[in-house]
Amino acid sequence: MRETFDVPLAGLTTLRLGGPAKRVVEAATEDELIGLVRDCDERGEPVLLVGGGSNLVIGDSGFDGTVVRVATRGVTVDDSASCDSDALAACGGVLLTAAAGESWDDLVAYTVANEWPGIEALSGIPGLVGATPMQNVGAYGQEVRQTVWQVRTYDRQDRRVRTFANADCRFAYRDSRFKGTDRYIILTVSYQLREGSLAMPVAYAELARRLGIEVGGRAPLGSVREAVLALRAGKGMVLDAADHDTWSAGSFFTNPVLTEAQAAALPGDAPRWPAGDGLVKASAAWLIEHAGFGRGHTGGRSGVSLSTKHTLALTNRGEASTADLLGLAREVRDGVRSAFGVELAPEPTLVGCTF
Repeated sequence: MRETFDVPLAGLTTLRLGGPAKRVVEAATEDELIGLVRDCDERGEPVLLVGGGSNLVIGDSGFDGTVVRVATRGVTVDDSASCDSDALAACGGVLLTAAAGESWDDLVAYTVANEWPGIEALSGIPGLVGATPMQNVGAYGQEVRQTVWQVRTYDRQDRRVRTFANADCRFAYRDSRFKGTDRYIILTVSYQLREGSLAMPVAYAELARRLGIEVGGRAPLGSVREAVLALRAGKGMVLDAADHDTWSAGSFFTNPVLTEAQAAALPGDAPRWPAGDGLVKASAAWLIEHAGFGRGHTGGRSGVSLSTKHTLALTNRGEASTADLLGLAREVRDGVRSAFGVELAPEPTLVGCTF
């Protein structure tokens, strides 16, 4: 267990922003992770868990407490219920369990190499395994709620380990029972995957076009991973220290989910998709662009801008502050509200700052 003091948090986030933490401790085992959190709770010490830092916006004043870096490792595979992919409904397939501190993209690459389809369209997403159920990570037509079997957690309120089945995770669009609360510390996540060399049916039009197939068609797992990585890289969504467009928290705004009446009030060419329960999902990127905010927009700020590749990402150009970033975010939010009457919500977790 490594412990340091007065550590700038900018170095722990992909945005490279954030003031200092009073203490930073790395937890390499599950016992260390639980013990650290329990000790802080008993002393009344504020706790912030940090994994890959890819979904965090930390205020310039930092965090007056203990930051616990999740560095737990371990992947296990249960293929005792393996079966042909087309018969998955009749059996369990492959059950893959990973520690919260495992690299998410490394895990995706592992499933592709072993021909276990189910999360291949989530390639290239930065961060660690423990973050994936928290906000129901999704991209290119897949979400982790489609494959999560169960989530093991430490319940800080009841002071015990609790396991939640998929149905108990309350998954929704970029949401779950674990988001917006610090009660649960995610320890491991288990994913139920199929078996076979072909990816799951491609549900996202842009990805299907890249692969040269129809929506709903299938392609080799490796081809889908390569196509997703290429698409993400073209949008500055694959981390590259030399590319400031990747100094971001990914998509800063979620796609708004609207009532049918709200969606009907949008221009006719505004993209929209059914979201269930009579709701409609709109494109945040389209709304931002058509509200007058183009790629690279700075709003007169020298340290931050919208990505030059993708308007959903707010980026640090090298000398930014969190206050600068949030100022740009508010400008975009207010502009979209004024133009279309739609309120954009932030996707990252805000710590020590407000939006």
